Amino acid sequence: MGKVYIVGAGPGDVELLTLKALKIIQNADVILYDRLVNEEILNFAKKDAQLVYVGKEDGKHTIPQEEINRLLYKYALTYDTVLRLKGGDPFVFGRGSEEALYLSERNIEYEIVPGITSAIAVLAYAGIPVTHRGISSSFRVVTGHEAPDKENSSIDWESMKADETLIFLMGLHNIEKIMKKLIEIGKDSKTPVAVIQSGTTLNQRVVVGTIENIVELSKDLQPPSIIVVGEVVKLREKIAWFEKVIHYQNFGI
Repeated sequence: MGKVYIVGAGPGDVELLTLKALKIIQNADVILYDRLVNEEILNFAKKDAQLVYVGKEDGKHTIPQEEINRLLYKYALTYDTVLRLKGGDPFVFGRGSEEALYLSERNIEYEIVPGITSAIAVLAYAGIPVTHRGISSSFRVVTGHEAPDKENSSIDWESMKADETLIFLMGLHNIEKIMKKLIEIGKDSKTPVAVIQSGTTLNQRVVVGTIENIVELSKDLQPPSIIVVGEVVKLREKIAWFEKVIHYQNFGI
């Protein structure tokens, strides 16, 4: 019986992969990977490794979560090293804990390898800190995409009135609802908002506005995108850096 590694692949930039994750990828017999995993990372796999795509997308859930769980179990019965590779961190809206529970209940050995979460890294690449002395001393990471079949929302909107940084993952399709909800709870409509598409990659795009106009400004962006709400967004004007690096690379500077 083999061992399953539930591993975070980071936010997109291949060089943000951890050394531990890299070693497991190089040794894995089979890799089940998500849509948000940068496929360049798969080039590190050994030549005879079996690659299994199990990505999910709005309206295109290729494989239900229950089937992914079953596949992990099945492969663990056959292979020595099974890798479940996820974008970001497996325990931040990654359902990694659900998979670990499934394996635990079946006495399959497993290990969790954290990844750099997009909730922090993507903001950093956009020049937006999650906290900043004198501006924001806390931050909150919120799913922007609750399960459609959920009868009651588990998001505590009323508690978001404080001036902390709000980070919504997977929320682009619901951005209008999110902004409307923030207005309803009393957030100032002039509160800065940024939407970051494909953060940490060469395809990164950043749109900055406010609660009242970000829906219109970000209408051309595509998933994966992260929404940031809070005064820390203003710091981007002074400490945005990634676009400069790309510019210098393009011109060989």
